[in-house]
Amino acid sequence: MPPIPPVTKALMIICTAIFVAQLMLPLDLWFALWPLATDRFGPWQLVTYAFLHGSTFHLFFNMLGLWMFGSELERLWGHRRYLQFLLAGVLAAALAQLVVTWLTRSGVPTVGASGGLFALLLAFGMLFPNRIIMPLFPPIPMKARTFVLFFGGLELLLGYLDRSGVAHFAHLGGMVGGFLMIRYWRGQLPFTRRRR
Repeated sequence: MPPIPPVTKALMIICTAIFVAQLMLPLDLWFALWPLATDRFGPWQLVTYAFLHGSTFHLFFNMLGLWMFGSELERLWGHRRYLQFLLAGVLAAALAQLVVTWLTRSGVPTVGASGGLFALLLAFGMLFPNRIIMPLFPPIPMKARTFVLFFGGLELLLGYLDRSGVAHFAHLGGMVGGFLMIRYWRGQLPFTRRRR
């Protein structure tokens, strides 16, 4: 197994360290993504929320996904482009979640790197569509493209049906952000090809 590339490794360490700090300090009050209707929203939260996690399982599955999909994409794209892509996913997820909390009048904050992770998942499916992967749930080998379509559809369905507090539309927002970033890099619609 190749070593974990440096940016992915650093992000995994930082998220884990911040989670430990969360056990002792109320970091959510300042760094979670609070809805616009609350008096706790700050523009820095569009990024900082992604470094916080709600539970050990939340952290574990996000870091597992970061390792599974992020490592290969970082090796393919390099550090800078990889970070740009992750930021696009995190910001798009945050914007989607702000719209949803505004429409539903929710006052609940959002935490987690899942929006960025779903952007990575989408990119992996686009770049390696026929790669066979074995997800934990369901534990069935499938092509990356099938995995992305399955989880995208599941998130859309759960966004309408699930009332557990999981930010399903933020996950979809991350996928949209990742898709748009790839289209931008390729000079494809809705972006125009950049002149060289």
